[in-house]
Amino acid sequence: MNRREFVLATIALSMQACSSRHGPLLLNPCDSGLPAELRDDPLVQDALEGIDASLLWDGHVHLIGTGDSNSGIWLNPRMQRFYYMKEFLQFKFYLNAACADQKRVDLSFVERLLALQKEMPYKSKVLLLAFDYTYNEKGECEKDLSAFHTPNDYAARTASEHPQQFEWIASIHPYRKDAAEAVYAAFEKKARAVKWLPPAMGMDPASPLCDAFYEAMHACNLPLLVHAGEEKAVHGANKQDYGNPLRLRRALEQGARVIVAHCASLGDSVDIESDKQELLSSFNLFTRLMEEKDYEGLLFGEISALTQINRLGDALNTLLLRQDWHARLLNASDYPLPAVMPLFSLRKMINKGYITEQQGQVLGNIRQYNALFFDLLLKRMLRFKGQRFQDVVFASRRVFEPA
Repeated sequence: MNRREFVLATIALSMQACSSRHGPLLLNPCDSGLPAELRDDPLVQDALEGIDASLLWDGHVHLIGTGDSNSGIWLNPRMQRFYYMKEFLQFKFYLNAACADQKRVDLSFVERLLALQKEMPYKSKVLLLAFDYTYNEKGECEKDLSAFHTPNDYAARTASEHPQQFEWIASIHPYRKDAAEAVYAAFEKKARAVKWLPPAMGMDPASPLCDAFYEAMHACNLPLLVHAGEEKAVHGANKQDYGNPLRLRRALEQGARVIVAHCASLGDSVDIESDKQELLSSFNLFTRLMEEKDYEGLLFGEISALTQINRLGDALNTLLLRQDWHARLLNASDYPLPAVMPLFSLRKMINKGYITEQQGQVLGNIRQYNALFFDLLLKRMLRFKGQRFQDVVFASRRVFEPA
């Protein structure tokens, strides 16, 4: 072990030692077996009232691993090397959040997710995300610029093995020469959507290279779940300007349904539709698109990650107040991020008046056992100026499985 490795190992051990059940947790304690007294707490039951469990689909659940099984998962070596400190520590946090066994990461990730899902006090489903490689404009795969790869076949197979708990979402890079064919193939295998992360995966949603993909998405009536705004959690191609919400107009104009992950609630983007080319908040540009009548029924916002400490503020407040938008908003968790302990601050949410002291106490206890349940309850309890997310926000199945 060299000096750099020793320093990083010391940091990791110190983080574990500093984790305390009586103070802010830095690492997920990975407790199992949600106590009945927490599940049946009156505050919890009040938060669940009004949910239609048959429509409660969590449409943003990552399926990660190391490829130590027959999954076909591939990781960029940077995520497993001490030398690349940021990527290495991020991935370690993700594995801890998922309570993954280092000797059998792929299988233990799924086992933990199944256990969390089965603990829910109602029948619901999570949608597992595949994740494609980065491709260049010639249609060539660029593994060195890819963050990781979770194959469509693995996501589809995992969902089919647990049909009561899982559905799946494909990931198809639009620059692939077989992009359109891959959409039809995913549709045949019952994919519920296609996932993009443009800044990390290196696709420009405004490029004509996406047209064949959009045509296939429209023909299959599959929604595109696409990250917009700044990307911090996943490295790769690092094309932050591709996260500009205005670049999604091309998809919308071609009739593709688009779900904007996190409602573009982080970072700034250039107003490419203005002569001034001003730098505006990405959420402001998302709002511009949402205000356009022609996009009703096509454009949706997804509220995962909005309760993270770095996103609290204007975007969350606006979305809570815009009751007229709630039929176009979808709940999702972005699991395993709700179990990355430093990303959330219940104390800050209490101080800002989003939740009460009593709610914060219950949520903090539940989070140590079940991050999925914690994420759902937190969003059900949120209040701003007396407004909450309406029940329809939690009926996500209506978009992934339209009539």
